[in-house]
Amino acid sequence: MRVWFNRTFSSVYTALRLIRAADTAQRFTIIHSNANRHTPAARLAHEFHSEPTGLEPAAYVDWCLDFCREQRIDIFVPGREATTLAAHHARFEAIGTRVLSAATPSRLHLIHDKAAFYAETALPQAPVAEFRRFENLDQFDAAWAELRPRHARLCLKPSRGIYGIGFAVIDEERSSAALLLAGAEYHIGYQDLRRGLAEMGEFRTMLLMEFLEGAEYSVDCVGDRGRLVAAVPRRKLSQAGSGQLIDARADILEATATLAADYGLNGIFNVQFRESGPKDARRLRLLEINPRMSGGIGMACAAGPNLPWIALKGFADGFDTVDVAPVRDGMRVAELAEAVELP
Repeated sequence: MRVWFNRTFSSVYTALRLIRAADTAQRFTIIHSNANRHTPAARLAHEFHSEPTGLEPAAYVDWCLDFCREQRIDIFVPGREATTLAAHHARFEAIGTRVLSAATPSRLHLIHDKAAFYAETALPQAPVAEFRRFENLDQFDAAWAELRPRHARLCLKPSRGIYGIGFAVIDEERSSAALLLAGAEYHIGYQDLRRGLAEMGEFRTMLLMEFLEGAEYSVDCVGDRGRLVAAVPRRKLSQAGSGQLIDARADILEATATLAADYGLNGIFNVQFRESGPKDARRLRLLEINPRMSGGIGMACAAGPNLPWIALKGFADGFDTVDVAPVRDGMRVAELAEAVELP
């Protein structure tokens, strides 16, 4: 069976390594494509192909269809343009290719728009943080006047974004220069922020939110069209160099299963939570769903379940054919850098 992973995040390297280690019968031929021929994942794929650059989404879909037809692809696991490709399953099925998408196009669009996602999601086990959206200084000031009296600290982030780009905790005492010299990452001075917003006038949708002080959890998952098949929660530890703790809390697993059902999640996905409130009364809060594998997928799989393999084998043959290893709850995990020769 020929399986294609197109250009995607660097975690594909770990995914391919885990799939090939589990595929002892060598049933799957792994194809990877990227515009960069030196991508590390090319070392692990059975076949590597170059991708074009500069294509508009519609043209890229057409290129993917041609590629699947020419390369006789059985299963396509998209990274690049995954949301766009989710709307074209029928076109791929007509040429014999099944596309593994994390959700329907409408659900993917909602997940990627945090303002809309937060407004629609009802999750009693882990409600979203209180937030207001703003696109100019006047809206920011109005949101600040409403939220600041209720919360000790506020933060902001873009409604659409990845990797925490654009996130910052707002510091009312220090300037951005003072924060920079103090090495305070992901912080911005309140007055400097207001001046910058005034200079820009109108800008993309941003969110002003209560800042959640507690522990952060990252849950790597496999879903089967809304059914949670496997989940490995990792708690991020505050002490540098101490790794992360596998913490299979019942409330986290329950909240994750609810999200999987509500959004029809499929294949590999990731959910982020964080705690809030006083230390003796912490409450779990939802941060986001990432409809893709996380950068920490390797740490999750070190705790038992081989999530990329479970997702691929289950999609190919049905999840009743896959054994899901138990999660080693309480295990401490970390990732180490490894030097490799690039192709």
